[in-house]
Amino acid sequence: MSKALDMLPADAYLPDGRTAANSASVRVVFIISPDKKLQLSMTYPMSVGRNFAEVLRALDALQASYGVPIAMPANWTVGEDVIVALSLNDEQAKEKFGEVNAVLPYLRMAKMPS
Repeated sequence: MSKALDMLPADAYLPDGRTAANSASVRVVFIISPDKKLQLSMTYPMSVGRNFAEVLRALDALQASYGVPIAMPANWTVGEDVIVALSLNDEQAKEKFGEVNAVLPYLRMAKMPS
């Protein structure tokens, strides 16, 4: 993927003599939706390890919200309540998700749709 997007330095394409420093730009996570749009990118410097639990959590959130008017709060995990998008009024939200808990006028929580 990094070669296809031309993200590596020119000398990184040489067959021998490459080091981890040559491929530092590969330490980026891209999540691309089925409609071929970039949905998320995470960039990690060489000195920081990647958190694959967070990558999977983000992927779960993106898949659950794809085409559905919901968002996920910080540290959300599968099965926890979701945030109902403000694009739905209260009546539409109740129709679509059942019980909706209005924490604040702009923050409404509901069970994750199945």
